[in-house]
Amino acid sequence: MDVFVCAGCGAELTAPVSRVALPVHTHFGAWEQLHPPLMEPATYAVEPLPFGAPWRPWNDVGEDLAARQGVYAPWYSVSFAARDRIVIAPGDSRDMVLIPEKCAGYCRGIDGRDGPNLACGGCGSAVATRMDDCGLWQAVWLEPDAVRRRPSGLPAVPTPDWDELDLESYVVPPVEPDGSWSFRWEAAVPVALAHLVAACEARPVALPDPLTDLLGDALARYLPAGPPELTARLAGPGMPAPRSGDDVLLVPRHPVTGQPWRPPHAAVVVPLDTGVWAHFAVPGETSPLPASGRVPEGVLRDDYPLPPRPWRSFLPHSTAFSSTLVRLPAIRRPALRAYRDRFAHRP
Repeated sequence: MDVFVCAGCGAELTAPVSRVALPVHTHFGAWEQLHPPLMEPATYAVEPLPFGAPWRPWNDVGEDLAARQGVYAPWYSVSFAARDRIVIAPGDSRDMVLIPEKCAGYCRGIDGRDGPNLACGGCGSAVATRMDDCGLWQAVWLEPDAVRRRPSGLPAVPTPDWDELDLESYVVPPVEPDGSWSFRWEAAVPVALAHLVAACEARPVALPDPLTDLLGDALARYLPAGPPELTARLAGPGMPAPRSGDDVLLVPRHPVTGQPWRPPHAAVVVPLDTGVWAHFAVPGETSPLPASGRVPEGVLRDDYPLPPRPWRSFLPHSTAFSSTLVRLPAIRRPALRAYRDRFAHRP
């Protein structure tokens, strides 16, 4: 495990943390809603691309410079934030204090619009940005040039193989107990759809029944129209081996490395958020067969409750799909140009 320390004075700024994959929903939250922490306790992740202030308009940047910043198709603005920023849960921060004049936000918290708003408690250097306003996952972003990573002295957490993961523990239900859709689902599903469109080169594709049955017509509006030319199937550890002729496989991302699961044969794979994938792929607990006859006197029933039903239709995050699409190098392929022109900015 590691700790991050101030590059100026060496003060420890975090609890011991282990690196995991950057969540796919990191930059996509539900507007006017307060969110839980992005990261699990004692973990950190790294954002390799610029994402956040300062921003510059696409027309002022130009296609070549935008591509170097990780944006491969026209977009409203291009980020020139630092690469390799480190994100932790707010509860894992240590010895940092807010910089009051840099704590602006929309209405319910801090959104980081003014740059780093946390200073090292030892030397006063600006080292990180706290973000917790509505529509943002609560997080502390460490500036890569302001901190250094050091061993904590605790043993490293080994990276599990696929067959060592407790996949059931990663399941994220699509519907919250109050009947609202999971914010994570609303962000993770359109991110996967953007990867699917790029992998299929904008050819019409049929999605697996579990996805279409649950999410309905909300997904169809993002996919190319027409009779399906390809078929997407769910695949991954613990599932029946995919057939070599399957067109596209929707597979989980490893929660630690972020790498997609790979089948034993060559195939086109599209990464899906592990929690969303596990909801479909991991069999849940099933009710035992009912006993015949009446329930004995004094015995309480133990029926399984019906799963919560959403009170509205599924609404993918307004920019998760298009923002992901323009950050995929494949969007520059000629086969995707017509699709890009029609859908890159579609909400």
